Amino acid sequence: MITVERLTYEYPETKALDDISFTVQEGAITALVGPNGAGKTTLLKCIAGLVKPYSGSISVHGINVLEEPRKSHEIMGFLTDFFGLYDALTVSQSLEYFALAQKLDKSMVKERAAEVAGLLNLTDKLHSRASSLSRGMRQRLAIGQAMVHYPKVLLLDEPSSGLDPEARMSLAELFLHLNAERNMTIIVSSHILAELDQYAKDLLILKNGRILDHTAATNLSENKRKVMIRCDGGEKRLAAIVQDMETIDAISHVSHNTPYLCLDFSGKDSELSELLHSLINKGIPVVEFFIKREGMQEQYLETMRI
Repeated sequence: MITVERLTYEYPETKALDDISFTVQEGAITALVGPNGAGKTTLLKCIAGLVKPYSGSISVHGINVLEEPRKSHEIMGFLTDFFGLYDALTVSQSLEYFALAQKLDKSMVKERAAEVAGLLNLTDKLHSRASSLSRGMRQRLAIGQAMVHYPKVLLLDEPSSGLDPEARMSLAELFLHLNAERNMTIIVSSHILAELDQYAKDLLILKNGRILDHTAATNLSENKRKVMIRCDGGEKRLAAIVQDMETIDAISHVSHNTPYLCLDFSGKDSELSELLHSLINKGIPVVEFFIKREGMQEQYLETMRI
């Protein structure tokens, strides 16, 4: 759906994007993360055709964004980190205006505005002016304006900023709905890594304008799992026994994270069962034995340490 090749963007005193290349598959939900100044917002603006890079190419659904930015806008929606609303318009009028700007058939506009308001829990505010809305509601209205035409690609820069936990949960459900029901490809830039696990499938990490990692988040726990073990006393004995087990091919690393012993385990489920059985047979009073599921936050922090 999205192909970026050798993209470079420079500001007078810094290189915001430094010769980066990547692809995003159709229907993916990608988390775009990185420290402040990493180039995330600049990248989104380039993909959206709002700024022209120094060099490189961008293709969205087969459209050359740099050569045909207006055409690409027809299949994209973009929420900037500093968005604006027309305060004098009601929620309904705002959504209808953006629907018309995206050339939706006039006969569909009112119905679409009401539908999108429902998805964003703004139905009871349809006739309220934007100026009267809370910060969280204004954020939701801005998201609605970006997606009112149901684009093939939705780009969101810090969409959950200013939202309370309940609204963030609703937003995650919305992204999953748009992805499942409309096969919408979504890129979300956010600093709230824990919540990205609720909906994102892929992870794209930027630092100093370069890509540090671009992987499928679903691969995190399958090939190498972290096994956490806690016993009732006798931690030293447990540690010594498991250290001996490092000779087992499936165990690549043993660490002590009080009160747990942590094993990097790449074996099959049957081997995992044998490990637990062996510990019990040796008289180790195992209290907890579980797989620690790693998510976006763990992968991000590990990547940033490299």
